[in-house]
Amino acid sequence: MKVKCRTISRGCAEGQVLITHDPISFLGNVDPKTGKVVDANHELFGQSIKDKVLVFPHGKGSTVGSYVIYQLFKNGAAPAAMINLESEPIVAVGAIISAIPLVDRLENDPYSFLSNGMFIKVNSSEGYVEVPEG
Repeated sequence: MKVKCRTISRGCAEGQVLITHDPISFLGNVDPKTGKVVDANHELFGQSIKDKVLVFPHGKGSTVGSYVIYQLFKNGAAPAAMINLESEPIVAVGAIISAIPLVDRLENDPYSFLSNGMFIKVNSSEGYVEVPEG
């Protein structure tokens, strides 16, 4: 199944889904060296975003978050791709400068058909998310 979406940062990646309903502040929620979520109040506390297709509603917080995403990339701890309900400038800039595929505004609510551990492909260059059938 291919689900159309809006491209924010071009690229193509695949990986396991890591999904949260909580917005993410990359400055403070995520350790830029390890990719682990360090905010004890976050739904993903203790989990690593490294090499995952990270699904979250939107970013929040400081504009330094863009640079933290870049630090994750430089440290080899970044997500393979990101999916937002609605991207905002902090996450968009971080994804673009780090060459991380980022999409939003999926034609179907990602929370209705994606689940943790599911293996999917994000092709933001062509504007779709590919999900295995079944």
